[in-house]
Amino acid sequence: MSIDAGTDRLIDHLVWGVRDLSAALTSFEDALGVKPAEGGRHIGRGTRNYLVALTNTAYLEIIALDEENPTPEGTATPFGLDTLKSDRVLTWAIHPDDIDAAAAICLRHGANHGPIAPMSRRDAAGVELSWRLASSPVRPLDGVAPFLIDWGASPHPAGSGIPSVELVDLRIAHPQNGAVQGLFTDLGIGLQVASGEPQIDVVLRGPGGELQL
Repeated sequence: MSIDAGTDRLIDHLVWGVRDLSAALTSFEDALGVKPAEGGRHIGRGTRNYLVALTNTAYLEIIALDEENPTPEGTATPFGLDTLKSDRVLTWAIHPDDIDAAAAICLRHGANHGPIAPMSRRDAAGVELSWRLASSPVRPLDGVAPFLIDWGASPHPAGSGIPSVELVDLRIAHPQNGAVQGLFTDLGIGLQVASGEPQIDVVLRGPGGELQL
């Protein structure tokens, strides 16, 4: 496994963008033997998600466009989901101890996630979750630069008893791997960045087998 302890502690969630949410959920359950839990709808952002825990403080987000609640005109669609050509891991998030300091580090390395803004949604049980988020629709460094989240006093979604799978491997590549590696080092991320086309490879394991995203 390529995930060091420091990185494992920092990971908040991995974002798997899919074009057909129902089909993706079915294929996920068939491969791993685990049924993702409904997360919620992001009203005003035009998306909805399902979640699977990776640890008590990390999860996989399976996200797609919400056809019943489209993005308002003039509002950018998160993660470029409206132009998605194939299902893939689009980006990932970390929960640093100090989100403001982490945002400053990202800026120094050319990864501008935009201003830190408050957000909220209701989960499937109707519980209001709120957090602070720095995440740009542009996805700096082609999405391999993790965006930033601070859950504050809200319970972490991964610790709410949702179904879980094991994160077996996480590998990242980018043509500017040296620049990305510098960012990772300053953020405390111990992953080694390979040279290649921008890509986030994830391997998951469940009771039904393994799945590479």
